[in-house]
Amino acid sequence: MTLELLLDFVRLHRFAVQSSVSPSGTSQAALVGFAITNDFEIVFDTLESTRKVANLRLNSHIALVIGGWESGDERTVQCEGEADEPAGVELERLKTIYFAVFPDGPSRASWPGLTYVRVRPTWIRYSDFNFDPPKIVEFTAKELLR
Repeated sequence: MTLELLLDFVRLHRFAVQSSVSPSGTSQAALVGFAITNDFEIVFDTLESTRKVANLRLNSHIALVIGGWESGDERTVQCEGEADEPAGVELERLKTIYFAVFPDGPSRASWPGLTYVRVRPTWIRYSDFNFDPPKIVEFTAKELLR
């Protein structure tokens, strides 16, 4: 598994399950639509009033699971990383990438409280259980930097 093949696999998908931790230590998960940059930054939009935003503003650790939706295709990516809410030039760059995947994104831009979350992965595991034995490859943050 190369970084290029990993990126190709992730780009086959538009949705991920994200998980964060609440201030009381309980877990929270939600389905989000996302886009990914060539540098493995993951971006999604959401409302400031959501639990995920409140959680991530207090604890930026986030996890995502991508893939595993198709019957007979047991491939997934697990991703752990740090989330932030980019602004300025960085936000505009990420919105361009996000809007290429979600052309309806600009229509949500006027929603009150809409924000964009960027995830910078610190660890990714690709698992392919279509094989016996399964193919499992892990990447660290250092390996993901190109």
